Amino acid sequence: MPGRFNALQPHEERLDMTFFVGGPVWTMEWCPTPAGSVASQYLAIYCNRSMDDQHRLAGIHTGPALLQLWKLGPIQQNTGSTTKPGLAYALATDHGCIWDMKFCPSGAWELPATRCKSPQMSRLGLLAVAFSDGKVLLYSLPHAEDLYAYKRAQVTDGTSPQHAICKVHSVASLQVGSIQAGGSSDCGQCFSVAWMPTKPHQHLAAAFYDGTVALWNLPNKSLLQRVRQPDGSLKLYPFHCFPAHDHAVRNIQWCKANSNFLVTAGYDRKIKFWDLRRLHEPVNSIKRFLSTEIAWLPPYSGITVAQDNCYASYGLCGIHYLDSGYLGFRAYFVAPRKGTVWSISGSDWLNTVAAGDVTGELVTALMPDLSINPQSVKRPGERRFPIYTTDLLPCAPVSKEVKAGASKKPQRESKTYKDLLAQNYVLFQDTDLRSFKNFFRRKSRKRVPVQERKEGDGIGRLQLEAIHKVRQWLVEGGQRLPFVSVPTWTATAGWRQGGQSGLVRLHCLQALASAPSHKLQRECQAQFNAMFNVEEQGNHPAADPSGFHEAGS
Repeated sequence: MPGRFNALQPHEERLDMTFFVGGPVWTMEWCPTPAGSVASQYLAIYCNRSMDDQHRLAGIHTGPALLQLWKLGPIQQNTGSTTKPGLAYALATDHGCIWDMKFCPSGAWELPATRCKSPQMSRLGLLAVAFSDGKVLLYSLPHAEDLYAYKRAQVTDGTSPQHAICKVHSVASLQVGSIQAGGSSDCGQCFSVAWMPTKPHQHLAAAFYDGTVALWNLPNKSLLQRVRQPDGSLKLYPFHCFPAHDHAVRNIQWCKANSNFLVTAGYDRKIKFWDLRRLHEPVNSIKRFLSTEIAWLPPYSGITVAQDNCYASYGLCGIHYLDSGYLGFRAYFVAPRKGTVWSISGSDWLNTVAAGDVTGELVTALMPDLSINPQSVKRPGERRFPIYTTDLLPCAPVSKEVKAGASKKPQRESKTYKDLLAQNYVLFQDTDLRSFKNFFRRKSRKRVPVQERKEGDGIGRLQLEAIHKVRQWLVEGGQRLPFVSVPTWTATAGWRQGGQSGLVRLHCLQALASAPSHKLQRECQAQFNAMFNVEEQGNHPAADPSGFHEAGS
């Protein structure tokens, strides 16, 4: 395992990358870059301070947190990245743990050579972060090169720390309440945020513990919703709030085809579709199971849902597609899973979803044409394939007596990271996805056999092999897994409340690339070079999606 803030060299053939962020990963997000650019790619990550930290959902709490930004280098179609990932810089905050974060889908990225008046720097992206103290903060992140140049100019003794950790002010603070109330609201912690997917992305939605969903209009100039703080930042109040659920709202997503619609999933086991033009009641309400995350692919009127297996019927745990009610289709079982599916991420380009579960298996499923009834789909098992599996194996070989069940003394479950690491190790088994040739004729990869356990054993131990966050490649405009930049890249992170591996892995699915993708990539690169002429880089700033923030890095 690499050390804290360290990484392994990319795999020579599969181009996969692995790095260690220092603790269990709670949330991460790709930084969008313009289609056709060859700029370095970045991944924003938040993890716990230690492997055994736990956080309560009820009530708000504050405390130190570290938001990491990892630089992956320019990722090419056939060669991947020539350098291993590295920590570009990190932001130190005091607002408690981070439950969710989202980059502005497009318009916030600027060329690294963009000229800015000191101390402002060229902007990498605009990031909305949901904290456990109930606040949503907007950060304007600079390019790493500009930040290090500014740091070197400030240092007089010629020395500089190994990692740049900055204490910065946000460009805006989004809070529920009103200017008359003054203080913070009683909505509790913020668990999910979502940008309006259509340009100019002026609206931002957030979901809270008490079931409230709040909507902000970022460029609004109203004195009742916009307050200038003494430090120069802004405090914004929502233009609309509504009670969406009877309990905490776990996830919120906009419809990418029509921004008048959004969907929410709550701890009351309900999934609700909303029309923002008439919020007195949901368009449709579905009560099935406890949802963990939602993916809404743009061509269809339904969503793909990952679920917790605690309320699932036997044999129905896994990934489901639910129609919003527009077409009236029954739920379509996309992929069965053996445990809780913690995270799911969809591809707008390839019509695929990738999901990671508590057993440590990352799987990708090719969705059928969901504009017609999917119940008639033939051989659905051939539409999904594993990317990798994870096994937690004992360091010492298991004796024959233990395998035969001769030992009647029950083994003590490891409830701390230190105990678990002293007795076990994690084994990753990656699938060769450079080509799909004879894929279904390949010998199926079986999991490494370990000591047989009775049903219910292992519930109390730490799930070190669990995958909690899956994020697929993102380019400007919210286009995931694009043909235009690289074949297919998926980022996964081991996570489970109480402490997991802290490893982040990036996988290249080269088999999903095709001849049209190479052609489209060349067209996008030509279009990018025409828009951002190399000779005029310093005089061509990028568009501002919200119209209210400065560089503010």
